Amino acid sequence: MNVATFIQGLATFSWLAMIAVIFIAITSASRGRPVRGITPLIFGLVVVAVLLSAAATSIVFIQPEERGVVISALAPLGYREQPLEPGLRWVVPFFENVVRYPISRQTYTMSIIAGEGAIQGDDSITARTSDGQELSIDASVIFQINPADVASIHIQWQNRYTDGLIRPMSRGIIRDVISQYGVEEVITGKRDEMVSEINTRMAAKLKENGLVLLDFLLRNITFSTEYAASVEQKQIAEQQAQQAKLVVESKKQEAEQARQTAQGQADAAVIKAKGDADARIIQANAEAEALAAIAKAIQDNPQLIQYLYVNKLSPSIQTMLVPANSPYLLPLPTMTTPTEVPAAAPTAAPATP
Repeated sequence: MNVATFIQGLATFSWLAMIAVIFIAITSASRGRPVRGITPLIFGLVVVAVLLSAAATSIVFIQPEERGVVISALAPLGYREQPLEPGLRWVVPFFENVVRYPISRQTYTMSIIAGEGAIQGDDSITARTSDGQELSIDASVIFQINPADVASIHIQWQNRYTDGLIRPMSRGIIRDVISQYGVEEVITGKRDEMVSEINTRMAAKLKENGLVLLDFLLRNITFSTEYAASVEQKQIAEQQAQQAKLVVESKKQEAEQARQTAQGQADAAVIKAKGDADARIIQANAEAEALAAIAKAIQDNPQLIQYLYVNKLSPSIQTMLVPANSPYLLPLPTMTTPTEVPAAAPTAAPATP
């Protein structure tokens, strides 16, 4: 409770007390009872009530979020040019009164949803794009009164600045800006550009009328039923095309994977064949070197081949048949013991052709 409210309460109580005393005096007089001393009391209550009422009307407390416009019968213009600042202020009783205006942030919403906007029912903004598509726009305007222009607001708009200025001005600017863009631009790449243009034009218009635009919110865009259906069909077609593209890419990846696998197998076969060829070459070189070594050993020791031949014979062989025209390779093993006289070696019978 501020001082002005308290004094107003005292003034009201004084008037009520005066009325009560007058009622008691009238009642007592009607019953023949003496009413001495009541007249001075009534006069005193009247004086106190008048003084308190005058004080209550002359003391004004302005809240921090308010500014006051003084309507004055004593001022040349009919009002004080400077608004009242927050705090306890004085005005001339019975000749001046104060109209309060909020300078805090205010929001004016226009929405298609009933009960969400400032006006009940569908209060969305119907606009047409440059290509003839009809849109319904939900928007909010956040603004405040410029404290220095409170008096101007009172003169031009009073408390009608929302319905008389904010609403028609914002709807007109939104329609005008949207008409410069196609429907695809509104919903895609140029939406930010469009909102920025609306913000700029609206801020300039509000400034001319003593208001400050804090923000403009483009809340929602609703399309006509026909366009929404076409957009849905387009999205479905795009999704199908995207799906088909993904399938093609998947097939390409599978083909590439198969090609890579085949290439790897071919490379592996080539590497294996090359390895086998290198191994055979190495083996052939080794065999050649071995044969060269054997040939050199035989050349250096001719009897080595006879020794190797004998080693390959079975230990049980005692007689050999050779062709008549073939010389003996080796003398046959002796059949006698060392103490016996060796007999003449039998002549081998010629081999029958």
